[in-house]
Amino acid sequence: MTTMRTPVVISVGIVVTILLSALSLLAIAAIGSTRGSSGGGASAGYSCTAPNLPGTVVDVTLTNMGGPMMDRGNGMTAGGAMRLSTDRPTAAHGEISFLVTNAGSVTHELVILPLRGSQIVGTRRSGGDGKIDEAGSVGEASNSCGSGTGQGVLPGTSGWVTVTLPPGRYELVCNLPGHYAAGMYSQLTVG
Repeated sequence: MTTMRTPVVISVGIVVTILLSALSLLAIAAIGSTRGSSGGGASAGYSCTAPNLPGTVVDVTLTNMGGPMMDRGNGMTAGGAMRLSTDRPTAAHGEISFLVTNAGSVTHELVILPLRGSQIVGTRRSGGDGKIDEAGSVGEASNSCGSGTGQGVLPGTSGWVTVTLPPGRYELVCNLPGHYAAGMYSQLTVG
């Protein structure tokens, strides 16, 4: 009898786990819709419209693989590939606006850091908090449906920042814990 009950108990446990996971995903979606609809002017369905941005506009897309459960709750990611990509590798010096769109399932941001000499993108060291040193940052877009610094760009929303950049190389990064190490960086050359 005991051997017959073990497969049944395991099967019931699997079904309960699947149901609880589905309910968790629904709860996350409901909470996210509420945050997206009231925070920073985003409408239900996670969208917002950027104003007519000045200067050269660089479109930046922030993505990640994996679902909403990939965040461990402490901001550190539990895995999954992440990417920060731009619509162009170069821009003319002067006024540049970065329009950042979060096409992922977790919060992201954009930080603009100068690259010195022969420094290579993706080689900065992360600290114990899973973040890199932002000293020397020349701008940040981390405000959902708004300009400049905030609490992060929520999934399905955009943020933006306008800066004046001299010629040089810049590393565009997401510096939320673990995101840089997961591949969220790109280079922009300003000429």
